[in-house]
Amino acid sequence: MASKYVYLFGGGKADGNAQMKHLLGGKGANLAEMANLGIPVPPGFTITTEVCTYYYEHGAVYPPDLTSQVEEALHWLEQNMGRKFGDPERPLLVSVRSGAAISMPGMMDTVLNLGLNDQTVQGLILETQDERFAYDCYRRFIAMYGDVILGLKPEHKDERDPFEEIIDELKEKRKVEFDSELPASDLKELVERYKGLIRVRKKVEFRQNPMDQLWGAISAVFNSWNNPRAVAYRELNEIPADMGTAVTVQAMVFGNMGEDCGTGVAFTRNPATGENVFYGEYLINAQGEDVVAGIRTPLPINKQQKTDPNSLSLEETMSEVYGELERVRSTLDRHYRDMQDIEFTIQKDKLWMLQTRSGKRTGFASFKIAVDMVREGILSKEEALMRVTADHLNQLLRPTFDPKAKAEAVRDGTLLAKGLNAGPGAATGRVVFSAQDAEKWARQGEVVILVRIETSPEDIRGMNASRGILTARGGMTSHAALVARQMGKVCVVGCSDLEVDYQKRRMIVGDRVIREGNYVSLDGTTGEVYLGQIPTRPSEILRVIIDKSLSPKKSEIYQDYMALLGWADEYRRLGVYANADQANQAEEAVAFGAEGIGLTRTEHMFFEGERIDAVREMILAQDLAGREQALAKLLPMQKEDFKGLFRIMREKPVTIRTLDPPLHEFLPHTEREIHSLAAKLGMGEDLLKAKVDTLEEVNPMLGHRGCRLGIVYPEITAMQARAIIEAACEVKQEGIDVHPEIMIPLVGHVAELENQRRVVERTAEEVMSRYGVKVNYRVGTMIEVPRGALTADQIAEVADFFSFGTNDLTQMVFGISRDDSGKFLPAYVEAKVWEHDPFHRLDQVGVGGLMDIAVKKGRSTKPDLKIGICGEHGGEATSIDFCHRVGLDYVSCSPYRVAAARLSAAQAAIRETRAKARTDEKEVRNSRKGSASASTRKR
Repeated sequence: MASKYVYLFGGGKADGNAQMKHLLGGKGANLAEMANLGIPVPPGFTITTEVCTYYYEHGAVYPPDLTSQVEEALHWLEQNMGRKFGDPERPLLVSVRSGAAISMPGMMDTVLNLGLNDQTVQGLILETQDERFAYDCYRRFIAMYGDVILGLKPEHKDERDPFEEIIDELKEKRKVEFDSELPASDLKELVERYKGLIRVRKKVEFRQNPMDQLWGAISAVFNSWNNPRAVAYRELNEIPADMGTAVTVQAMVFGNMGEDCGTGVAFTRNPATGENVFYGEYLINAQGEDVVAGIRTPLPINKQQKTDPNSLSLEETMSEVYGELERVRSTLDRHYRDMQDIEFTIQKDKLWMLQTRSGKRTGFASFKIAVDMVREGILSKEEALMRVTADHLNQLLRPTFDPKAKAEAVRDGTLLAKGLNAGPGAATGRVVFSAQDAEKWARQGEVVILVRIETSPEDIRGMNASRGILTARGGMTSHAALVARQMGKVCVVGCSDLEVDYQKRRMIVGDRVIREGNYVSLDGTTGEVYLGQIPTRPSEILRVIIDKSLSPKKSEIYQDYMALLGWADEYRRLGVYANADQANQAEEAVAFGAEGIGLTRTEHMFFEGERIDAVREMILAQDLAGREQALAKLLPMQKEDFKGLFRIMREKPVTIRTLDPPLHEFLPHTEREIHSLAAKLGMGEDLLKAKVDTLEEVNPMLGHRGCRLGIVYPEITAMQARAIIEAACEVKQEGIDVHPEIMIPLVGHVAELENQRRVVERTAEEVMSRYGVKVNYRVGTMIEVPRGALTADQIAEVADFFSFGTNDLTQMVFGISRDDSGKFLPAYVEAKVWEHDPFHRLDQVGVGGLMDIAVKKGRSTKPDLKIGICGEHGGEATSIDFCHRVGLDYVSCSPYRVAAARLSAAQAAIRETRAKARTDEKEVRNSRKGSASASTRKR
């Protein structure tokens, strides 16, 4: 049997449904679902993603059966609509749209009004008695045809779309603002000028044959799967490149037939804030691309959204249509159990739904919608947790502008303009006017604000590189707003007071000129744009948790935040600790919900005040007596630090790493620093320089550091152990049952840990005996040397716990320096040599493979061995998922990543539970099949 490549939908039924996204793409699957729900959908058909795969595997050739299946579907569509494709009297016009399984808004190509030519346009005029409408459709089609099928685009970053330049020139000549104000005669002129542009620039004639147009559009959509913007979007959002896109061919309905027609885009909830209100925009006498592309600034969909009392919402202009749209909104929001992004067209007061998909939203909105839907009984807690990402939670912690500073800016007259608040938050940066410059400047370390008349999908990489995005045109549903929300970027759109000049690289607001490189500040929450830089203040959640300047009872955001994290704690198995070196960091960690400290870097305590001088004195001492004299100065300082940590963490475990970095890192290197230190120590400068040179290492990260320091200079380990245990004894005398864990770094051989453990235990016994206090302490090690992982069974005989130091383990496994890898790692990732930066995301095959070995070997010796991770990967979502799967007990990360780690740990547990349920279900089905087969054989 031939494969089925084409699926029909329309008239209240469809071949497919919403579960078939991998075959029909998101657009095709959801159109089928809406048709099945009885929602008014223009009929059409979808060509499957399998055709896209075949197309690329066979050098842009289609499967043999596709042509006949498309022709049959087109004939079905003609019968359904009572029209004929290419007919000069009653022409059927279609749209041709892309549709990947995972939504990629604006990244691939669309063609509208396909089927028009010099003959069919006359049939459209005759049928509608509206010459202006017919030529408006025709000029739109030729522009899309030239752009999408022929690739007629701007040739330089500072150029505008050539078709837009022609129409803007004509509007300026006619002294009108909008396309809809041009009469039929002007639109006829545009048709001819557009054809001429194609002839001159592409050296071909505009195709008149509708079937040629159709197959050209289908091929263009498939080809757009690998266009630069689509590739960039997939890379940024980690969408597999082999999924392919479907193609949906759908009968056209027209929003540009007059004042009783329109088009719009809406969200079933507010995509910026998550509020449960219908939110969207529309245009009268327009087609859908006008709204999405931001060519005209649209009007609000309902009265609730209105900011300008003179504007008319859809609720006011077409109340019956709006009422029907509200019913569709409610149906889709409940049916899909998620906020939907919908597109609609109104043709002669009749509503048609063109699309529904899970809406792109800010991190704040994602979090808010998930929490609200649990309270509304739509989602379970488990489902809500899986809807929110670690990045969404991190966005809640981003700063906002300080209100006093903003008020001063207004008084000073630096408020430039106000647009639409498309992406919440605060952003200050230097103005650039092209996506290419945004990337370039960002690579050079500049924080930039990308300013465009309107963004296009080609700007995707530049948008990603920018701190904020500002456009002169477009609404809350424009490309800029949609993509910025998904990226978590601060965004202000539809700022019509801006006059942007790409050629001169400037924008003008009234009598002010803002040039490339000038600073501007965007308030994405209010839509305000300011000249210069405005100071920020902590987010609302941080004002509750850290600053304590806001009461929890007065912050709904905080209450929702705590509710979500409470649900996460119900599901997660992994403990979540924090890396903290100072008391204030420990306080922040506890505020974010840390259950212990997984790493205290004692060397970080040595850089404050006069401590560095004592450390340098210890390093430069000529003998043991000199070192001990210097260490005696450090002992009370370290002890007070540890007491501070113990008091804050109370009964929670506190893991303290003994001195780790190479000694030369503490020494001066400039002549001025050497002169100053020599004077302090009463040491000759030449002698000091010679000592510094002696300690210099060729490869210090693989040199005299970690446990190697403690073995050569056991007095260093003894001092630190003394400080830890004395601090623990004194705090325990205050009534706090402290639990210190002493971690010996860089162990690769069990004898190294045995050596250092003896020093620690000898010191601890002496201190506890002197204080008359018993402290429950542990001694363990960091697994960061490959040999340590491979001999973990031996090391576990001596260790009370393991903690993976994946920063060092990664550089040793890969054989690269994390300090120097920035010179080539970006090129590696870009060239797909490596999928990710292994210092950002754990390499689960190599580094993870060693971790798995260490876990299994360690617990083969000591089944209850406590194992965690304290490298930077301890706060990254996919790395946390791996840690859960290999059986770690906890992850440790920076305090500000603790909340996201709690969420990621819960998600890892939920995924494991779901996977087990699927496996169990499969085993039950197989068992039933086996029983049925056995029964059949007996009969």
